[in-house]
Amino acid sequence: MTAKTTAIIFGASSALSQELARQLANEGVRLGLISPDLDSLGDLTQQLPDDTLLQAVNINDIDDIAAAIDSLWQQLGGAHLVLVNTGLNAYHPSLPWQIDQDVIDVNVVGFAKACHLAFERLREQSYGQLAAINSVSGVRGGPAMAFHASKAFASNYLEGLRMHAQRLKLGITVSDVQLGQFDKFAQQGRTFWLSPLPVVAKQILAGLKKGKQKFHVTKRWWLVSTMFKLLPGYIYNTRRWKKKDKNKDKA
Repeated sequence: MTAKTTAIIFGASSALSQELARQLANEGVRLGLISPDLDSLGDLTQQLPDDTLLQAVNINDIDDIAAAIDSLWQQLGGAHLVLVNTGLNAYHPSLPWQIDQDVIDVNVVGFAKACHLAFERLREQSYGQLAAINSVSGVRGGPAMAFHASKAFASNYLEGLRMHAQRLKLGITVSDVQLGQFDKFAQQGRTFWLSPLPVVAKQILAGLKKGKQKFHVTKRWWLVSTMFKLLPGYIYNTRRWKKKDKNKDKA
């Protein structure tokens, strides 16, 4: 009997992770879902096969992250795919340190621990794919400083793991999924850049199946990412685009 394909999704509470879970399940993949809030998966689990596994995690506890992944790894008998989706983002004009601390704890420390442990397990079984939902926000800095910086960290961390796998000739693929700034553009009402969640998930899975190392979703976000890189600072800094309030100047 052919072994069933298995996948672990770390950060299964997000709408995107849940859509990915549905599409993977429809393809016959057995899933292990990790989330800090299992109650948020109630509706989703009713749409998934009975053999789907759930594991709670405290994203701020390094040991708990390790325990969560190891638990599912043992129950599934390994994993062909580990998908990490950690994306805490917040901003306040007063720039309180606690916001940056929270983002760093989740998007940097928690992310790195999850990826590192998954890579170790994949190395032990000598095959598999590690993928992470990242963001084009890592290309340049932004007002949500820690978030932008954390996504740059994620890209470099994944590239380092990829180089490690290649140098040791391991049968492991490491994929960096550069997701567009959907939330930001939705708030600005730019519907041209928005895509239905099923389309986004479908493109992600298509890229992963092709073993792509780094790719943009949706594909048009490659253009935005390239534009971000090329814009000089005085244009990229959107504060310069704001017109002065003439009435305020006269006061």
